[in-house]
Amino acid sequence: MAESPNSLKTPSKTPLKRSRIYVLIALALLLVVGSWIMTNQKDSETIIVTFPSGKQLETEVADTPEKLLFGLAFREGLPPDSGMLYIFETSDLHRVRTKAFKFPVDMIWADESRRVVYLVEGAEPCPQDPCPLYGPPPEKIRYLIQTLAGFVEQEGIVPGMELKFTLRL
Repeated sequence: MAESPNSLKTPSKTPLKRSRIYVLIALALLLVVGSWIMTNQKDSETIIVTFPSGKQLETEVADTPEKLLFGLAFREGLPPDSGMLYIFETSDLHRVRTKAFKFPVDMIWADESRRVVYLVEGAEPCPQDPCPLYGPPPEKIRYLIQTLAGFVEQEGIVPGMELKFTLRL
């Protein structure tokens, strides 16, 4: 007896489809959780700079090309006792500008051993080019701290002071 084509049973594809769906759902969940974890990571490290007087300044680290380029530009202000710590790739006679800053800053330049070598007080914001360059310092530096104008005078910071850096975890 011959079977008609309609009576032939084809294997069911339902289990295969279900397993693919489960894999896709698992991958989607993995991507969502992964992106949530990545976006909730801190954008930058915080280093506490301690001055000889014991005064501490909480600094955001500028250690990427973008942060080194823009720094405090476009920000409305800084909380008290905070600033930006630029960590340059190499010690050199680095210069900076205050283009697109919205408030005046003090600048503290430090060498590889974290000794203050140069100060700029009250560097004014520069809304558009041409903007003045600050520096170069008299010696090669590796670090630059920018904080609210008046900090250097208030804390009595002078060249030769040794700074201590502590990474906040």
